[in-house]
This record gives sequence, C-alpha cells and structure tokens, in this order.
Amino acid sequence: MNNLLRFIGKHSNFLVFIILEVVAFLLIGTCNDYPHSKFLSTSNAIAGWQYEQITNIRNFFALRSINNDLAAENARLRSLLLPEPQLPLDTLPPYSPTPLPLYSSTPLPPYSPTPQYLSAKVVQLTLFEQRNYLTINRGEADSVYVGQGVRNNQGVVGIVSVVNKHYSIVLPLIHTESNLSCRFLKNDYIGTLTWDGKNPDYAYLEDVATHIPVLVGDTLVTSGLTSSFEEGIPVGVVDNATLEEGDSYYTIRVKLATNFRKIKYVEVIQTPNNELNYGVE
Repeated sequence: MNNLLRFIGKHSNFLVFIILEVVAFLLIGTCNDYPHSKFLSTSNAIAGWQYEQITNIRNFFALRSINNDLAAENARLRSLLLPEPQLPLDTLPPYSPTPLPLYSSTPLPPYSPTPQYLSAKVVQLTLFEQRNYLTINRGEADSVYVGQGVRNNQGVVGIVSVVNKHYSIVLPLIHTESNLSCRFLKNDYIGTLTWDGKNPDYAYLEDVATHIPVLVGDTLVTSGLTSSFEEGIPVGVVDNATLEEGDSYYTIRVKLATNFRKIKYVEVIQTPNNELNYGVE
C-alpha cells in the first residue's frame, strides 16, 4: 500500500494529465454533434454485435408477444390483398379500343417512385436522454444510406443519421434536434413536429395558426414534403391543444403513434433513386 501511495505521489502530475485528457475526449465526443456522430459510427461497429446478442436473448423471452404482433400485421396485410369479385366473362362489354391522340396537352403526373421497405431489428435504444439514438442491424451492405426514413407498423420512427457496413444509427422522433413536417389528415394543414426532451410518448406540433380548427383526437400524418418519408404515414394524434391570450399559434401536444418503449422491428424506406439522394457517411 505504501509503495502504491509513493508511486501515485511521484507520478501525480502525469496521472492528472491522463485523467484530464480522457475527460476532454469524452466531452468532445458527447457534447458536439459531428464528433458525437463519428464516435457513434466507430463504436457502432464494435458495440452493434454485442447489442444484437443482448436483444436476441430478450426477444427469446418475448416470442409470444412478437408472434402476436406479427400475426396481427399479417392479418392486416392479408385484408389489403383480398381479390376483388370477378364478373363472368359473358357479362363483360365488348372490347372497343380508343385510338390515342398524337399529341395531348394534358400534363403527365409527377414521378413518384414506389418505396421499398427493408426490415431491420432494433438492437439498441435510449429513451430518457435529450438526444436519444436507435441502432439497427442494417447498414451500407444492405443499401442503407444517411437520410433514409425509418418506420414501423405503427408509424414514423426517425431518420438514418450514421451508417457503417452492417449497422446504422437512427435519429428518432424523440430527439431534441428532430424536426418532422406533418399535416392534419382532416384539412391538410401543415406543421412541424419537435420533441421537448421529456416524455418519449409525446411530441409537440409547432407553427399552427389560431385560425385553424384543432381538436383533441385529430390525426397527423407525414406531409410528403421531404424525400425521407412518403405522404400519409401515421405520426400521432392531438392529445392537447392550448391557446394563451395574445398568442398567434397553438401549443399542441401530440401522442406519438409509435410506442418507442416497445419497439423491436422497423423498416427502412428505400426508393429507386436513394443512391442519388443520399451520401454515406
């Protein structure tokens, strides 16, 4: 013990220097967004496998709940694929082709690529920090790129922010720097969804003027103004709307459609021109 104390006393300046260096690097990596994202990208490849193994063990004990969710989703999808009733052939009108004009002044509809969905498993998630992150087991090798939208069967989850070969980090709606353009389903009025860093079940809708009628229970969906999400994905419902005297905009609390406390699987939204729209970090 005396030898240890003499060693610490002899090299105290050097030890203090090492401790301060470690603290400085930790502060740089956690308090600044760009170094933080790089730190996450580097550590993601190392920690991703470990997170995935832990998640696999947890999911093993939750197989019944997962199977119930999958069964419900399969039933919903099956209902969308029910064939339309077919008319007997003898009741169909005779075929009479209409010649196409050589020139038409009617403009073509805008190009809207059909999105493809890449399934992924959530291997790590934080809930009660100001800057929450979500790690999935898909990466550059699976054609995942920075800026792609992420959803699940409930609604919007977030946007891919960091990518390495086999894992990606998603910036979810429950992040203080998250901003999502969404619209009211009933009247198409557009607002911006943000998170205040408190409850992972709720967010706030901004920029909604007082002349817009807002009621509890109003449904919000994605507006389609960004390339990360197509139009019409569920975002949440209005939980509370208040208006202080003299204010020009509502204070609107939104109950999020996605239950981040139970999220296990997500889908990365991919379109045919993702490679042109996004770069890999």
